[in-house]
Amino acid sequence: MTNRVVTLAHYYTQPEIQQMADKVGDSLELSLYAREAEADTIVFAGVRFMAETAKILNPQARVILPDAGSTCSLVTQTDVTALKRWRESHPDHVHVSYINSSAQHKALSDWIVTSRNVDDIIAHLYAEGKKVIFSPDRNMGAYLNYQYGYDMPLWSAVCEVHDKFNEAALQEAFDAVPGSKYLIAHPESPLPVLKKADYVGSTSGMLNWVKAYQGDARAVIFVATEDGILYNMGLARPDLDLRQAPIYAGCQCNSCPYMKMNTIEAVRRAQQGEGTEIDYLGEAEMAAARVPIERMLEFSRRYYA
Repeated sequence: MTNRVVTLAHYYTQPEIQQMADKVGDSLELSLYAREAEADTIVFAGVRFMAETAKILNPQARVILPDAGSTCSLVTQTDVTALKRWRESHPDHVHVSYINSSAQHKALSDWIVTSRNVDDIIAHLYAEGKKVIFSPDRNMGAYLNYQYGYDMPLWSAVCEVHDKFNEAALQEAFDAVPGSKYLIAHPESPLPVLKKADYVGSTSGMLNWVKAYQGDARAVIFVATEDGILYNMGLARPDLDLRQAPIYAGCQCNSCPYMKMNTIEAVRRAQQGEGTEIDYLGEAEMAAARVPIERMLEFSRRYYA
């Protein structure tokens, strides 16, 4: 009997890993692909919460994470018991959670969002007269509160990669460029950095911004996100001067250590059936987590169709 293996890779993995994949994308794209994949085995070259999401959306498939250690600081910084108490302390609020969260976290949520659809989903909820609490990413929530005048109570976890970007290092880099310069940034970055950005958006959103750029060809475009996406941006626009935003003076070296655990050897082993299988989630837990994810996917299908 043939075992159909589908390999998914996030933009933040190494170029050689992306070249091994059937689908490369951001969290929303990969979630949709995993849901519809006609696969016996899904190899998810990303981090654990992504593989868990794939299992939740496609429970019949065997889902394998190449390296057991590829977690996410937004997950490790969130105590689910404390999160449950926090949610219960806001009984009249809708709990919106970023997809960068554990299955247990998702099961305590009313809506799941990605960086691509978070603005639209929260705007939709406020338009309906709802009050919102937002978890786990404090930086993303702070930006939404600032940008739209919301007063959402926020959980207090951060992405350890994006949180390293800082205004002082960025200003120093800007000052060293005599001509035109731009900053595009992921909303997981700190608010002072996001306030300086010409564009704030998801991984795919930033990639599309670069693809569509028609400004000064000599401009320097600083990118405040994980360095993996620079590969895709460079392929799309080799004519542009694209640089990762610095985390301190002189350093453009900000990588997610968990994404980089997806080595060629680890992915090959996973494609052969070895690795960390996502087989520890209970049916009730997956069913509870699936509800807010499907709510997001249905909204995205209608809103972005």
